[in-house]
Amino acid sequence: MAALVRQCCRLVRPLNKLGSRYRLIQPVSFISTSKKNKDVITSVDPIPKAESLQKELEKNFADLDPKDDKNWLTFGYDLVDRDSDRFVHNMTMLITVTLCVVGGTYVLAYLPDQKLQEWSLREAYLELERREREDLDLISPDLIDPAKVQLPSEEELGDMEIII
Repeated sequence: MAALVRQCCRLVRPLNKLGSRYRLIQPVSFISTSKKNKDVITSVDPIPKAESLQKELEKNFADLDPKDDKNWLTFGYDLVDRDSDRFVHNMTMLITVTLCVVGGTYVLAYLPDQKLQEWSLREAYLELERREREDLDLISPDLIDPAKVQLPSEEELGDMEIII
């Protein structure tokens, strides 16, 4: 999971540099040089009385039946049919959560070992077990051809202590 987050951050990092180089929004100062008009706008419609407004609000909020279409808020999938809207919303959420989150996590968890780190470790343990079973040295002394190995002479070593 940490590798996934790290990889995503590495992919997004160049996008951050783009935003700092180029200004996306031009700074603007809204200064009006027109003549100030001090006239007040008058209302054409009469303002309703507080009592009539209160009665209308009480009538509107008195109906709290959730099954009533007047109280229905759409999820945005179907603006006309309430049942279709709810069904599509529930299916969308189910598919999003189940397939994307759970399925995506499952796929990421069981991805093959692309760097072959687990394979090489497993192969090394199998090779060690085979060599122990056949009573061989764990590391073959003929792994490197002795003719190709260049060792320093006794004169070059001098009094240097050699630890084997």
